Amino acid sequence: MNELTDKREVSLNGRRIASAAATLQALLLAQGFDLKAAMACAINQRFVPRGEWPTCVLQHGDRIDVVAPITGG
Repeated sequence: MNELTDKREVSLNGRRIASAAATLQALLLAQGFDLKAAMACAINQRFVPRGEWPTCVLQHGDRIDVVAPITGG
């Protein structure tokens, strides 16, 4: 594969990006997310359990949402 065919265009929190990351976990790491932090992820509005992040394969056009809990009242 070459650099152009290896990249997928996805939406990450509403921002379109091109990434060579094949899995959700690889994408999060490449985008600078701290995997030890409290957060939840969904792909195409489907919740992805943290244990599946390393094996959850991304597809061109996926919509990834990453949310962190908010404290307060």
